[in-house]
Amino acid sequence: MTERPVWFVTGAGRGLGRALTHAALAAGERVVATVRQADALADLRTEFPSALHVATADVRDRDAVRAAVSAGVARFGRLDVVVNNAGYGLVGAVEEAGEEEARDIVDTNLLGPLWVAQAVLPHLRARGAGHIVQISTTGAVGAMPTLGLYNAGKWGLEGFSQALAGEVARFGVRVTVAQLGGFDTDWAGPGMHFATPSPAYDDLRRELFGTAEVPWRAEGTLGAPVAEAVDALRRHVHASDGPFRLLVGADAPDQVTAALRARCEDYAEDDRFVWPAPVATP
Repeated sequence: MTERPVWFVTGAGRGLGRALTHAALAAGERVVATVRQADALADLRTEFPSALHVATADVRDRDAVRAAVSAGVARFGRLDVVVNNAGYGLVGAVEEAGEEEARDIVDTNLLGPLWVAQAVLPHLRARGAGHIVQISTTGAVGAMPTLGLYNAGKWGLEGFSQALAGEVARFGVRVTVAQLGGFDTDWAGPGMHFATPSPAYDDLRRELFGTAEVPWRAEGTLGAPVAEAVDALRRHVHASDGPFRLLVGADAPDQVTAALRARCEDYAEDDRFVWPAPVATP
């Protein structure tokens, strides 16, 4: 990327989204940041008044997303890097998830990025350039009991993103799925949602979390510093090329390896299945 990019970051009010927004602004770049609370970035607005445009928008609202994109383009003239970061986790066995909870997490984690992609693509195609970064997780490779609805949304995100990458490469638009490991954001803390627990799954929760009580109060550090994820994402975006699936975090490769190994072992129950040999690199 030869010039300083204009970023469009969803879920910028806290966690990774806020950290990415601040890092871009500190580097002299410009940011269109979507938040759900109008005052969420008041301090950054004061510090970077000419480089930050804040749009109050819920990514579940397709019209609000389109309005935020149009306002960002009107303010800065273009968008270069679009980061679909807005999302949250839901702890609950599949049987425990309520209808509203299920619809809300799918609307946010899956359909939200779809609405953003649809809104920005006419601008990116017209310019013949741009980069869409989907914030995903190593949990999109495997699945964990009690996180099934979260896993489902991220699996769906990766599915349409891989198709999207093949559709828009001809227009000069790049797509990345960033598979994050554990980072110290508020994902497992204040941002976590919990389904109403059923006693039938208390033993499972004790095995997984050491307690059957939910919701829990997260205390202490919950992963690697979020600055490490910001640095990895910024290096990737500023590079001329890179993988479609970007592993982010020291623990991410091992998590993906374990998930793929389990899948391979399951397929191997069918003796017709042969896992492909690794492709030799020159």
